[in-house]
Amino acid sequence: MMAEDFHEFIDVVEVGDVNALTIARARTLCEAVTHQRDYSIVRLLRHGPPEAPKYECVVVDVEVDGVPPKNPYGIAYRERLALCVPSNPAQLVEVRALRKSFPVLMHQNQGVPGEAASLCLYFEQPAAVLRTWTPQGFLRRIQWWLEKSARGELHPADQPVENLFFATKYELVLPWNFEDLQRDTTRRFVIHRGESRPDHGFTCFVESVHQNEHPNGHLLSHITLELPPIVHGFVERDPQTLGQLAELMAGRGIDIVPLLHTALGSRVGAQGVAESADDAFTVILLRIPIARVAGGTPEGVSNRAFLIPVGTVKLGVEMGLLHKHEQRYFKVPLLNGDTTATAWRSEQIFPMDVRRRNDAASARHQSGIADIGPVGVVVGGGSLGSAMLNLWGRSGWGNWTVIDNDHVKPHNLSRHHAYSQHVGVTKVAAIAQLHDAVMQGATRITPIWGDASDPGNAQIASAIAEAKLVVDASTTLEYPRMASRSDTAARHMSVFVLPNGNASVLLAEDESRALRLRTLEAQYYRAVIQEEWGRMHLAGNLSSFWSGASCRDISLVMPYSKILAHACTLEEQVRSAFGRSTASIRVWQRDHVNGRVDAHDVQIYPEQRFAFDDLDLFIDEGAQLQLRQLRRDCLPKETGGVLLGYYDFNIKAAVIVCGLPAPPDSSAGPGFFERGVQGLADAVLEASRRTAGVVGYIGEWHSHPRGHSAAPSRDDLMQILHLAMGMSLDGLPAIQLIVGEGDIQVIQGTLK
Repeated sequence: MMAEDFHEFIDVVEVGDVNALTIARARTLCEAVTHQRDYSIVRLLRHGPPEAPKYECVVVDVEVDGVPPKNPYGIAYRERLALCVPSNPAQLVEVRALRKSFPVLMHQNQGVPGEAASLCLYFEQPAAVLRTWTPQGFLRRIQWWLEKSARGELHPADQPVENLFFATKYELVLPWNFEDLQRDTTRRFVIHRGESRPDHGFTCFVESVHQNEHPNGHLLSHITLELPPIVHGFVERDPQTLGQLAELMAGRGIDIVPLLHTALGSRVGAQGVAESADDAFTVILLRIPIARVAGGTPEGVSNRAFLIPVGTVKLGVEMGLLHKHEQRYFKVPLLNGDTTATAWRSEQIFPMDVRRRNDAASARHQSGIADIGPVGVVVGGGSLGSAMLNLWGRSGWGNWTVIDNDHVKPHNLSRHHAYSQHVGVTKVAAIAQLHDAVMQGATRITPIWGDASDPGNAQIASAIAEAKLVVDASTTLEYPRMASRSDTAARHMSVFVLPNGNASVLLAEDESRALRLRTLEAQYYRAVIQEEWGRMHLAGNLSSFWSGASCRDISLVMPYSKILAHACTLEEQVRSAFGRSTASIRVWQRDHVNGRVDAHDVQIYPEQRFAFDDLDLFIDEGAQLQLRQLRRDCLPKETGGVLLGYYDFNIKAAVIVCGLPAPPDSSAGPGFFERGVQGLADAVLEASRRTAGVVGYIGEWHSHPRGHSAAPSRDDLMQILHLAMGMSLDGLPAIQLIVGEGDIQVIQGTLK
């Protein structure tokens, strides 16, 4: 190989001796070359002053025994390479092929046409390569690249096919529904450029506007060319002119000129087109299927845009398709126009990678979510509700309506998905606006301002009736308890974060709603009272603060990090629960010190309803099983204790959560029971503490001996009268529950 095979270096001087090299990696690389029999040093070069060179080059000849002779890829047995070592140790050593006839192949770095080919030796980022880089391994890697390229084996079979063009630092972003907008004759497209990035790249955005709308940007024509498949191979460097693009595609067996003629001609009817109607820019969108082998099924699509700074009318004139007559342009009366026209070939083009805004399907694919999600409603647009909707919205799961009757206040910004410009705006409107800023109309969140518990709000009633899932994130008890009374409502789930921020809860109804939030709430409370994890479940409540002058303007002190940690768990678990038909109660206890999260599942039982005159009483089979077990444990004696539960007169209901066992100072025999009081007040107080004051004393229970039903005796009737008198002091009805041999009976006592 002669010296004239070198590509010309600019501002490069020759270095006479290895010891004169000043970059340490260049010296160690030379030393490694001298110990490799397949390498020989030809010249040493330096760019920049000796005391601070930009790079130093070791020019070598390398021989590769594994390169087949006369291989179709054009790799020679002996190649001359320049190993360019940058002074920056964080950069890789670049390998340049100095033979002028070196082939353009896959896995070469993009460069300026006419420059020496730059070999792309690694798939990983430079930092990953440099962790284990050695001069010896580097030299072997070069030989591996040359051999694999010569054999056509450099691109593994399981690696995706290569794109036709190298990546560019310019991008063109299309609307998510670009094809639909193309077909809408009432709309046009405009293009505007984003800010330049530090690498001098930028992004252009294509947007749709109505024909009569004054555009905020330059009017844009576009030509989409659906090309036949090509076989992947070397990656092309971007052409600089439209003529170069036509030549490049012709080299791949595709003549785009007649395709451009057809596309341009189809835009001009018999009446011609006015000169003033021409747009400022034209974008040619190439959609090129890529196959691995000739005749094979395309495995990928190369999308590339080329921006031309002229409109389609001027381009049609330059291609000899249009001529001007009385200020209008008409088609040239030749089948293919004036084929001798060449002005179009010199039009400068700007290559751009094509991107597309996300639609719901793309968002789900990127998020690894298979199902599209439900038509759903979220009740409550506060911290948790807004965070979960943000996560679902970005991942394309579900089609949501959000209901809330509050607005964004300054203190909400510490843990709400809102920004300063939303202060004073309703929370539902802020959530919807932020979602649209992400999805650009591909999906929408419908905001409804109002109280979901208001039965007279027709808009709310309609949204809930049409939903397949309603997620209650309201942090109140009113809505989930009210919804449990409806036999026509959709499946409901309730999510909440405890006031201390260290735990979150999911209550999920089954698909048929046989088990509703009402009973799931009660069974959750029973687990909190009886399980060891419930002892500290509500411990460590954070403080509150006054956010305004009103007595209702009280807000909790809690960092947004705790909301987000639980929101991420809950949004995943709601998706998972929606995919199952069964009901579930699940609690997550998070240790904020070490980040550990413990999950607790609560067994669920069917609910039984006892109807009384003024209210209904509900007790689940789990509570009944507990009372039956307490009876069995004490036979042949009777036993009993107090009932824990709660009243809710808004829904005219009393709910039994569980019963406490007999205090140790109780008296009992085969035919009588007299409840004691030792430790009872503390037990009731502890149940109230664990449930944040929701669960308390609502009545008494006792058992009957073997062979006896739960029918009340004279003494039992006297007891309920006594209980009613005591409870009437608080205006509450008294509840008495009797456990018999095979049945349970509940009696309500109320003083009229």
